[in-house]
Amino acid sequence: MTAAAEQSRPDTARIGRFRWIIVALLFVAMGINYVDRQMIGVLKPTLSREFGWTETDYANIIFWFQASYALAYVAFGRVVDRIGAKWGYALAFTIWTVGHFLHAGARSLTGFIAARMILGIGEGGGFPGGLKAVAEWFPKKERAYATGLFNAGTNIGAIATPLIVPAITLAYGWEMAFIITGLASLVWLPVWLLVYRTPQEHPRVGAGELRYIESDPPDPVQHISWWVLLRRRETWAYAIGKFMIDPIWWMFLFWLPDFLGKRHGLDLKTFGIPLVIIYLLSDVGSIAGGWLSSRLMKRGMGLNRARKSAMFVCALCAVPVGFAAFADQLWVAVAIIGLATAAHQGFSANLYTLPSDVFPRAAVGSVAGIGGMVGAIGGMVMAKYAGWVLDRIGTYTPIFVVAASAYLIALLAVHLLTPRYAPVDLARK
Repeated sequence: MTAAAEQSRPDTARIGRFRWIIVALLFVAMGINYVDRQMIGVLKPTLSREFGWTETDYANIIFWFQASYALAYVAFGRVVDRIGAKWGYALAFTIWTVGHFLHAGARSLTGFIAARMILGIGEGGGFPGGLKAVAEWFPKKERAYATGLFNAGTNIGAIATPLIVPAITLAYGWEMAFIITGLASLVWLPVWLLVYRTPQEHPRVGAGELRYIESDPPDPVQHISWWVLLRRRETWAYAIGKFMIDPIWWMFLFWLPDFLGKRHGLDLKTFGIPLVIIYLLSDVGSIAGGWLSSRLMKRGMGLNRARKSAMFVCALCAVPVGFAAFADQLWVAVAIIGLATAAHQGFSANLYTLPSDVFPRAAVGSVAGIGGMVGAIGGMVMAKYAGWVLDRIGTYTPIFVVAASAYLIALLAVHLLTPRYAPVDLARK
């Protein structure tokens, strides 16, 4: 082989893999995030009996968590754009861990609402920080897959919670469940601070990997105001998509243990395995959804068509959940709901990449923050809706019907607002 041919050959064999260590750290953090987040759902029957909560009381706890999450999400979007993923994520992790510990001392509805709000403030920084890190460490063709991988950590957290928390609660009480899981999670923070750097500053990143990470056309480095972003259709494509689908995931997370208890007679000792299976399927969906669009792009499909094709497949897989409440057999219901949660995660892995696909890196955290805030507002609406339906009607059917249709509506909104899925020219009026 000639020297010229050797130089023109792709660098694939010499590209390093350190960027996947960053994904692994984000994966673990999201697992911790979801243990902390989901515990209130797993403990709902126990806490409702002890404190006499109505469905509306529980819905109000979720509502105020999501209110603080919404405000923090958009604030952290700006924070991580200003101070970077390393310190932005560390700050978010610290705040949500403090909120998690405070649950152990709550003795009233107000106390739980306050603890959940602090938890929401910290957890609002999780996804903006993670998306910022992926934008810093991955070219566009790998971002959906990388996002799907770290987002799969949410499912590991959701799997671990119904296995670990009931055992701790039955042995030591629900207060110790919050304390023990909080202490275990603290191992992550020093590791993150020691390992994370930007690719350009990291001693473990070789020249080949750095060239690969920077293979996309360079973005202009500039300060971009929220007002400019709010005037762009692409911002609202992401935000409306989040408004439609985020509440469905929140509903699964916070109400599935209750649904399994009321519809199929499960309790703290028995709903663990069904929940584990549902969230294992979610994990498959998270990775497969990101892999699908990346695979389509590697086979020559354009970014626009690849992302939307993957989202369309996922949206169709969510439709059967509209019939979940009619399933008399537990494992039929588990299969239908598991398919829907997998569809959600696959859809999300592609939607999450929209900010980094079409906006300059300087705006990624802010756009993600705006979308997350709007998604959390949708979650607030869903919390009130679910509480009202369960108190007044007493069946999950209307809730699952909303879940079945949300993803197709979200994809329609994304397509109408970003028909070409082209990079945004923020200088254009």
